[in-house]
Amino acid sequence: MQTQLPFHIVLVEPEIPPNTGSIARLCGATNTVLHLVRPLGFSTDDKHLKRAGLDYWKFVQIHYWDNLQSFLAAQDESQLYFFTTKTARSYTSASFKPGDYLIFGKETKGLPVDLLEDYPERCLTLPMCNDNIRSLNLAMTAGVVLYEALRQNENGCK
Repeated sequence: MQTQLPFHIVLVEPEIPPNTGSIARLCGATNTVLHLVRPLGFSTDDKHLKRAGLDYWKFVQIHYWDNLQSFLAAQDESQLYFFTTKTARSYTSASFKPGDYLIFGKETKGLPVDLLEDYPERCLTLPMCNDNIRSLNLAMTAGVVLYEALRQNENGCK
Protein backbone atom coordinates (compact mmCIF):
# COMPACT_ATOMS: atom_id res chain seq x y z
CA MET A 1 0.00 0.00 0.00
CA GLN A 2 1.43 3.39 -1.02
CA THR A 3 1.45 6.13 1.59
CA GLN A 4 0.16 9.55 0.54
CA LEU A 5 2.81 12.26 0.29
CA PRO A 6 2.99 14.59 3.27
CA PHE A 7 2.44 18.31 3.18
CA HIS A 8 5.37 20.56 4.04
CA ILE A 9 5.49 23.72 6.13
CA VAL A 10 8.45 25.98 5.45
CA LEU A 11 9.48 28.73 7.87
CA VAL A 12 11.84 31.24 6.30
CA GLU A 13 14.07 32.87 8.91
CA PRO A 14 11.65 32.42 11.84
CA GLU A 15 12.31 34.78 14.75
CA ILE A 16 10.03 33.79 17.63
CA PRO A 17 10.77 30.45 19.33
CA PRO A 18 7.24 29.75 20.63
CA ASN A 19 5.80 30.14 17.10
CA THR A 20 8.28 27.64 15.69
CA GLY A 21 7.67 25.27 18.61
CA SER A 22 3.90 25.44 18.11
CA ILE A 23 4.27 24.86 14.37
CA ALA A 24 6.56 21.89 15.03
CA ARG A 25 3.87 20.43 17.27
CA LEU A 26 1.29 21.05 14.51
CA CYS A 27 3.55 19.25 12.03
CA GLY A 28 3.98 16.30 14.37
CA ALA A 29 0.22 16.02 14.91
CA THR A 30 -0.49 15.99 11.16
CA ASN A 31 2.55 14.07 9.85
CA THR A 32 3.66 17.22 8.04
CA VAL A 33 7.33 17.83 7.29
CA LEU A 34 8.81 21.01 8.80
CA HIS A 35 11.51 22.93 6.92
CA LEU A 36 13.49 25.64 8.72
CA VAL A 37 15.38 28.08 6.50
CA ARG A 38 18.35 29.83 8.11
CA PRO A 39 19.27 32.15 9.58
CA LEU A 40 17.05 31.35 12.54
CA GLY A 41 16.38 34.10 15.06
CA PHE A 42 17.06 31.71 17.95
CA SER A 43 18.94 28.57 18.88
CA THR A 44 17.17 25.27 18.38
CA ASP A 45 18.13 24.60 22.02
CA ASP A 46 16.00 27.56 23.12
CA LYS A 47 13.86 26.67 26.15
CA HIS A 48 10.82 28.54 24.74
CA LEU A 49 11.08 26.60 21.48
CA LYS A 50 11.19 23.30 23.32
CA ARG A 51 8.40 24.29 25.72
CA ALA A 52 6.04 25.16 22.85
CA GLY A 53 6.80 21.84 21.16
CA LEU A 54 6.61 20.03 24.49
CA ASP A 55 7.95 16.50 24.27
CA TYR A 56 6.80 16.00 20.67
CA TRP A 57 10.04 16.93 18.91
CA LYS A 58 10.97 13.27 18.33
CA PHE A 59 7.79 12.90 16.24
CA VAL A 60 8.58 15.78 13.87
CA GLN A 61 10.51 15.36 10.65
CA ILE A 62 12.62 18.53 10.32
CA HIS A 63 14.86 19.65 7.46
CA TYR A 64 17.24 22.57 7.82
CA TRP A 65 18.27 24.75 4.88
CA ASP A 66 21.23 27.14 4.85
CA ASN A 67 19.29 29.82 2.98
CA LEU A 68 16.19 30.47 0.90
CA GLN A 69 18.03 30.11 -2.41
CA SER A 70 19.20 26.57 -1.63
CA PHE A 71 15.69 25.59 -0.54
CA LEU A 72 14.07 27.02 -3.70
CA ALA A 73 16.66 25.43 -6.00
CA ALA A 74 15.74 21.99 -4.67
CA GLN A 75 11.97 22.33 -5.18
CA ASP A 76 9.40 21.94 -7.96
CA GLU A 77 7.91 25.44 -8.36
CA SER A 78 4.45 23.99 -9.02
CA GLN A 79 4.34 22.73 -5.42
CA LEU A 80 5.18 26.05 -3.74
CA TYR A 81 2.66 28.36 -2.07
CA PHE A 82 3.83 31.61 -0.49
CA PHE A 83 1.78 33.22 2.28
CA THR A 84 1.77 37.00 2.54
CA THR A 85 -0.35 39.98 3.46
CA LYS A 86 0.76 41.56 0.17
CA THR A 87 -1.79 39.83 -2.06
CA ALA A 88 -5.57 39.71 -2.27
CA ARG A 89 -5.77 36.05 -3.37
CA SER A 90 -7.30 33.99 -0.56
CA TYR A 91 -5.83 30.68 0.53
CA THR A 92 -9.29 29.17 -0.11
CA SER A 93 -8.84 29.73 -3.87
CA ALA A 94 -5.92 27.29 -4.02
CA SER A 95 -6.19 23.59 -4.76
CA PHE A 96 -3.60 22.06 -2.45
CA LYS A 97 -2.15 18.65 -3.25
CA PRO A 98 -0.14 16.27 -1.06
CA GLY A 99 3.53 17.09 -1.37
CA ASP A 100 2.89 20.86 -1.57
CA TYR A 101 5.04 23.33 0.36
CA LEU A 102 3.30 26.00 2.44
CA ILE A 103 5.88 28.75 2.86
CA PHE A 104 5.80 31.46 5.54
CA GLY A 105 8.18 34.36 6.15
CA LYS A 106 9.64 35.82 9.30
CA GLU A 107 7.23 37.27 11.81
CA THR A 108 8.38 40.91 11.53
CA LYS A 109 8.83 41.25 7.76
CA GLY A 110 7.21 38.30 6.01
CA LEU A 111 8.74 36.90 2.84
CA PRO A 112 11.16 38.94 0.70
CA VAL A 113 9.33 41.25 -1.72
CA ASP A 114 11.45 40.11 -4.68
CA LEU A 115 10.41 36.51 -4.03
CA LEU A 116 6.73 37.50 -4.03
CA GLU A 117 7.26 39.40 -7.29
CA ASP A 118 8.86 36.30 -8.85
CA TYR A 119 5.88 34.09 -7.93
CA PRO A 120 2.76 36.32 -7.93
CA GLU A 121 0.45 33.49 -9.01
CA ARG A 122 1.70 31.33 -6.09
CA CYS A 123 1.01 33.97 -3.39
CA LEU A 124 -1.91 33.57 -1.00
CA THR A 125 -3.28 35.34 2.05
CA LEU A 126 -5.71 34.86 4.91
CA PRO A 127 -8.30 37.61 4.45
CA MET A 128 -8.85 39.93 7.41
CA CYS A 129 -12.40 41.15 8.01
CA ASN A 130 -11.13 44.08 10.08
CA ASP A 131 -8.87 46.50 8.18
CA ASN A 132 -7.18 47.44 11.47
CA ILE A 133 -5.66 43.96 11.77
CA ARG A 134 -2.74 43.26 9.41
CA SER A 135 -2.28 39.55 10.03
CA LEU A 136 -2.71 36.63 12.38
CA ASN A 137 -0.03 34.99 14.48
CA LEU A 138 2.32 32.82 12.37
CA ALA A 139 1.45 29.58 14.16
CA MET A 140 -2.28 30.24 13.85
CA THR A 141 -1.93 31.05 10.15
CA ALA A 142 0.06 27.88 9.50
CA GLY A 143 -2.60 25.83 11.29
CA VAL A 144 -5.49 27.33 9.35
CA VAL A 145 -3.77 26.80 5.99
CA LEU A 146 -2.51 23.30 6.74
CA TYR A 147 -5.90 22.07 7.90
CA GLU A 148 -7.50 23.53 4.77
CA ALA A 149 -4.98 21.58 2.66
CA LEU A 150 -5.73 18.41 4.64
CA ARG A 151 -9.50 19.00 4.34
CA GLN A 152 -9.28 19.45 0.58
CA ASN A 153 -7.55 16.09 0.31
CA GLU A 154 -9.72 14.25 2.80
CA ASN A 155 -6.52 13.64 4.70
CA GLY A 156 -7.71 14.80 8.08
CA CYS A 157 -6.84 12.94 11.24
CA LYS A 158 -9.23 10.54 12.91
